[in-house]
Amino acid sequence: MGFGIIKVVGKKMEFVQMNELILKKYTDHYLKLKLIFERTIELIDTYKPDEIALEAPFFGKNVQSMLKLGRAQGVAMAAGLSREIPVTEYAPLKIKMAITGNGKASKEQVALMLKSLLNLKTLPKNLDATDGLAAAVCHFYNSGAKVGGKNYTGWAAFVKQNEKRVKK
Repeated sequence: MGFGIIKVVGKKMEFVQMNELILKKYTDHYLKLKLIFERTIELIDTYKPDEIALEAPFFGKNVQSMLKLGRAQGVAMAAGLSREIPVTEYAPLKIKMAITGNGKASKEQVALMLKSLLNLKTLPKNLDATDGLAAAVCHFYNSGAKVGGKNYTGWAAFVKQNEKRVKK
């Protein structure tokens, strides 16, 4: 799970941090979800973000992978919502388009553009970290225009905007 943090000063963004949570060494999927939740809460408590941007689930051929990814995204979303922080989701295509101008850009192209935009000295070896940073930068570019993204200010807002998904 990659994450990136930017600070907005006036109308400019500044790089704060990017990294990733390495979960490959854990075999228990539920433990991985717990670690994602705890790390996300830790990041929230440390950096006190005003908003959180996530990459929305995407459709693929491997149903099990999609399910696991969706759960991980849901846990990260729940961590933000538990701290009353608005969460916005962006489709991978929209994130790539916002960063590079090409919705089909490679991870490498996105990373290189982020390096240029944020004056980064180096890039991480694993580009999952730049994926997280790309979501933050995409959100910066789309501030005030929630086109293609859903904004939740808490559980009540999530339920209201997703009534068809909630069992009664």
